[in-house]
Amino acid sequence: MRVVLAILAIIVPFSVFAQGTPDPAWLTEFPETNFKKTAIAFNEIVTDGPRRDQIPPIHNPLYIDAAADKELGPLEPVLSIMIKGDARAYPLRILLWHEIVNEVIGGVPVLISYCPLCNSGVVFDRRLDGRTLSFGNTGRIRHFDMVMYDLETGSWWQQFTGEAIIGDLTKQKMKLLPARLESLAKFRARAPQGKLLVPNDKAARPYGLTPYENMDRAAPRVFNRYPLPKGLSAMDRVIVIGNEAWPLKLLRIKKKLPQGDFVLSWVAGQNSIHDQRRIADGRDIGNVIVTKNGKDFPYDVTFAFAFKAFRPDGKFHLN
Repeated sequence: MRVVLAILAIIVPFSVFAQGTPDPAWLTEFPETNFKKTAIAFNEIVTDGPRRDQIPPIHNPLYIDAAADKELGPLEPVLSIMIKGDARAYPLRILLWHEIVNEVIGGVPVLISYCPLCNSGVVFDRRLDGRTLSFGNTGRIRHFDMVMYDLETGSWWQQFTGEAIIGDLTKQKMKLLPARLESLAKFRARAPQGKLLVPNDKAARPYGLTPYENMDRAAPRVFNRYPLPKGLSAMDRVIVIGNEAWPLKLLRIKKKLPQGDFVLSWVAGQNSIHDQRRIADGRDIGNVIVTKNGKDFPYDVTFAFAFKAFRPDGKFHLN
């Protein structure tokens, strides 16, 4: 929580430059970016302290057999994806310190992305109009969500939506791929031969610990700026499918929610990374699976404020 409070102390006073004018520091830090093209007001973007790639993306990921891991607790969360039989799992204990992994899985160039401030973990296809993009971290956030940039054009991208918001690729959008936020134990059970991301340098960060302790229990008031339906708080987790969202606490009670061709299901057994300092001690928030006609379908388990921020006209299903 100390990190969060430091971030918010910066955010509140920072957005003072004109709506139509980029921060002069950006022009120096990102000389390759075309700031004449934008889909947003520049003053929506603020700094969260770090600068370009000071939250270091992973370009050369290192793996071990998931079955051989001795570091993670069995209920620790991983962002997992399987393409053409190639199964990979990305522990949130690593992603919260790096946020971006550029990888090729099953022959598909993918972007593994996770923003701990809004708990958005999604996977995108990095191919766009015949070329493959690679991503870094601008060190900026918008609505408390990471803003990325691509190395090929310098365009800035919103992690939550996968859409370019500044630069030559403005309004272009990456394809969202089916992935799961699940426990290591669940991943091992469904992918016995799966691979698990490990740190390139175990001493580089305090992997296994989170700076976001108690965040989903007692969030700063600044997260309450987004109006939500009665009964939902800013830090309530919701399952997002496109322009619709279902509260996790509802799914936890129902266990299964059929929604037309979709089925949302919940089972116990996954630690929160926003609770205890040691991730393996985090309370059980459970595992979510979303399928469409029996096959995995893209979804996100994020905080309610983030859905409202990026889908202001989106629908919350409360019962």
